[in-house]
Order: sequence, then C-alpha cells, then structure tokens
Amino acid sequence: MTAAAPDLSRAATTLELAQHVVDAGVRTLAAAPGGVDEHQVIAYDLAHAASALATGNALLAYGAKGELEAGITCAYIADAVHDLAAKVFGREAEWGIDQGALDKTREFLGDFRAPEFLAAITDPGPRHLDPDFELVQDTFRRFAEERLKPAAEEIHRHNLDIPEDIITGLAEMGAFGLSVPEQYGGWSTGGAGEYIGMVVATEELSRGSLGAGGSLITRPEILTRALLAGGTEEQKQEWLPQLAAAEVMNAVAVTEPDYGSDVAGVKVTATPTEGGWIINGVKTWCTFAARADVLMVLARTDPDKGAGHRGLSMFIVPKPRGDGHGFAFVQETGADGGAPGGGKMEGRAIDTLGYRGMHSYEVALDSWFVSAANQIGLEGGLGKGFYYQMAGFENGRLQTAARAIGVMQAAYEAARDYAENRVVFGHPIGDYQLTKAKLGRMAVLIQAARQFSYVVAELMADGKGTAEASMVKAYVCKAAEWVTREAQQIHGGMGYAEEYDVSRYFVDARVLSIFEGADETLCLKVIARRLVADLATA
Repeated sequence: MTAAAPDLSRAATTLELAQHVVDAGVRTLAAAPGGVDEHQVIAYDLAHAASALATGNALLAYGAKGELEAGITCAYIADAVHDLAAKVFGREAEWGIDQGALDKTREFLGDFRAPEFLAAITDPGPRHLDPDFELVQDTFRRFAEERLKPAAEEIHRHNLDIPEDIITGLAEMGAFGLSVPEQYGGWSTGGAGEYIGMVVATEELSRGSLGAGGSLITRPEILTRALLAGGTEEQKQEWLPQLAAAEVMNAVAVTEPDYGSDVAGVKVTATPTEGGWIINGVKTWCTFAARADVLMVLARTDPDKGAGHRGLSMFIVPKPRGDGHGFAFVQETGADGGAPGGGKMEGRAIDTLGYRGMHSYEVALDSWFVSAANQIGLEGGLGKGFYYQMAGFENGRLQTAARAIGVMQAAYEAARDYAENRVVFGHPIGDYQLTKAKLGRMAVLIQAARQFSYVVAELMADGKGTAEASMVKAYVCKAAEWVTREAQQIHGGMGYAEEYDVSRYFVDARVLSIFEGADETLCLKVIARRLVADLATA
C-alpha cells in the first residue's frame, strides 16, 4: 500500500474541526454547575486536548518548510485528533457535541496514522534554527557528548553527586548566565533569542543527562527570574553576577510536606528579628540542597493565615556546602544575628528511582537567621513572594519541556541504533513494520514538541505565553513517558538492564509530569481555568 502524500490544507482543516470539539467542551464545562472544580475529569481531558491542538497549530508553519516537515505535521495532527476522538467517544453529551462530530476527520486519520506512513518517517527532521542557535546547539551537544554522557550512568547507578568539573565546565560555557542580563555578568540581551537559546541548551544537556545536565541549569534560572521580577538593584548587583559565574549555586525551597502546588498554604514562617528574619519550618523536594550555597525560600511573613499567598515573601538563604545524602549545619550563637543557641538546618535525602545526581531533600530549618538584606524586594517585596516564585516557575515549565525533549531525543536515538543492530528471527528488528511505526511516531512527537517549545519561547519573550508554558509542559512530559517506554520496549530484555542508558531515560522521564507543577494541577488549576476564562472574554 502506498503512503498518502502530505497535505497541509487537509491538516489545517482537520485541526479546525477538532478545535470546534474542544471549544464545545469548554462551553459545556463553563456552563456546568461547579465548573472545573466539580467536573475535573472532563476539565483534565480538555486541558490535554487543548495542549495537543496548540502543539498542532504551532507545527503548521514548520510543515510548510519541506516534504519531511509536512509529513511530520500531518502525522502529528492525525495522532492528536485520534487521541481527542478516543476521549469524546461515548461521552458526546458531556462534551456538548453531536455523535459523529469528528467523522469528517476519519479519512485524514486513516491516511496519516497508517503504518506505512509512520514507517516512512525515519528521522525527526531539521530544527530550522537560525545559525546562532545552531551554534548554541552544537556547543552544548559537544559538552553533553564529551562530559555528561560518560558520567551519566555511574552517577545514576551509584546515586553520586554531580562532579565539580561538570559544574565548572558549564560555568565556563556561560550556561548559568543564559537568562542573566549582560549588565549583571550574564549573556541575556532580551528578546526571543534569550528564551530559545535556553530551550536549545537545555535540550542538548538533558540529552546527555537529565539530572547532571539539563536540570542543573534550571535552579539559577528560577532564582534569576525571581530577582529580575522583584529584587532591588542592590540585590541584583550582588547575586546575579555570582549566579551567572556559578560562584553561588542555589536550590529552590518552596514545596512543603503538606503543600506542593498549593503554595498558598505554606507553613514555614519568617519572623522579624534584629537585623533580619528567623526562619522555622520544613521544606521538601528541595533538589540540590546539599551542594547549593543558597536556598531560595518561600516563607510566611504575615502571621494571618487568612492572607493566603499574599502573606508570603521570598528569601535568599545562605548556607554551607554539603555533599552526599544528608547534612546538618549550625549557626554560631549571635555571630550572625541568629537566635540564642544558634540556628539549625538539617537535610534528609529522599531516595528516588531516577533523576539522580542532584539529590532531593527534606530540609528542616530551626531558628535559622537570614539577613534583612536577603529578603527579595525588601519592604516593597513583602507579601509578593508568591508572584516572584511564579516568575521563575513559568519559565521553569518551558525549560522542563525542553528537558523532556532532550530525554526523548536520547531515547529515540538509543532505540533506533539498537533496532538497526539487534537481529531477531533472521532480521534486524528495525526491519519490522511495528518497530518502524514506533520509531516514526517517536520522531513525530519529538519534533512537534520541539517546535511548540520554540513558539512558546517567542511568546514568553513578548511577555505572553503563561498558559502556553503550562500547555507545553503538560503535553511534552506525557509524550516523554510514551517515547521512553517504547524505546525501552524496543530493547527487549536489555531495556530492563541498568547497563543500557534507555533504562535511565525511562525512569528519568517519569519525574517530568510531577515536578515544576504536577500534571493534574497544571491542567485543572491553570490550563482548564484559562480556557474557561478566555471563553468568557471572547
């Protein structure tokens, strides 16, 4: 059977029909008593469907750049609409549509989900980056190949700390200053280039190692954004050059044992004292806390818990460096303004099935003193910590999508190489139709995710893209689970062996839908609500 020729006009029409279905679902959800809070299942499905279609829209321009690009676009849109059809089948009334609302898409789906069409896609295709970003890609790929990949397996298997030479090497490349403005010692000149450069660098580093590469540059990115959003000029002058040069490495201490994405309930307190603040409470999932020189701590400065997120402020909390799987530090009594008896900070490492090297900790702060100068924004920043955190986390979601793309790319390459060399029943497994179709779909998902991330980067550079950043994270991180799972499956029994990198890609991918905003929270609290709000203002 001959594969159909890619047709972007049919792709656009199919996407439009699917968008009508999603729009009808949003209208039905908005009119339902209780809205998103009472109808979480359809709200979640709508959020993912809208994210997939937004990815398809972002891919249309890419599809016009060549035959392979058009094929990838058609295959992706067929895949996304098929997924939507599965969501609405038998639930048409809940979505506010007639049965058969997607019937006109059947032929398109049949053509571009056909095994022979997917099997013909043997490469994710070109990125179509500008030459400057091609240079960024080449530079960080070289570092990943030469420095990250050789160390990644040992770091993962033995749960080691990230070697200092990797941190130093990335610092020399300017990787920690990608978003720090030039006047503060970084590389940022503003505009879309800053965001796209970060996405490209993060993908390539994550392709080498999620924990020791792509995620390592996320922490200074988050603190940098918080400082740019609310820091005083003196604070920017002090901290941003140190972050850019990796003279100071930071960790993020926002999540608490009882409060994850629901940061309005944060219990850790910061109480005024002479010369500063005394911090008490417990933070959890504080990645890189031992090695970090400072913690970015979100704490309650307004004792009135009814103030919710408006009672939170952000602090830069210096600490000694630690290593390994736990730490305990004591501040000297009175030497630093600390409480009588001295402040204490203890970190307990949380063992994880993947995403190793940086280590995550539960951190207990007992009367830990921090100087007044280290409260971001000083008097003007009191009660604004939540907003400074969001300034960092919104970009963190885009960066997480880039991390997912890097992991997917690595898994795809490993699966393709294995399929070419592993002989079963007299043939390389890459010769079989099922393997070809799986690899083709992997290639399609990777390029679709990559192109959407570039579009979101441009939106964020223009001061927009808050919802789209959540969408790209929601879509890409789920896709990464499928890609890495199928890459592992292509390896057969060897995919379950730790000596093969694909086993690490699989367990690393699992964290992507959990951190930087859990998938359910992003879908229900951000994406679905934004869809309903946009409907009200349309």
